[in-house]
Amino acid sequence: MCLAVPLKIEKIEGTQATVALGGNEMSVSLMVVPKAKLGDWVLVHAGMAITILDEQQAKETFEILTEAYGDPLGQMQEG
Repeated sequence: MCLAVPLKIEKIEGTQATVALGGNEMSVSLMVVPKAKLGDWVLVHAGMAITILDEQQAKETFEILTEAYGDPLGQMQEG
């Protein structure tokens, strides 16, 4: 099963963004969401941001994933 996870944009360079989860950073493509900006929450699947979320949507998604899967990615929280 594949999951899409909400992550916060920490840095943007061209069409790539650096996002963070549980102290780990990764680079994701912004090709699908070119209007995403620094500080936005984005839903990430397979290395690509697929939609922009507000902070409440991100929090609710974290809660659902944690309830369903026991926080499989480790400490799903900002920063």
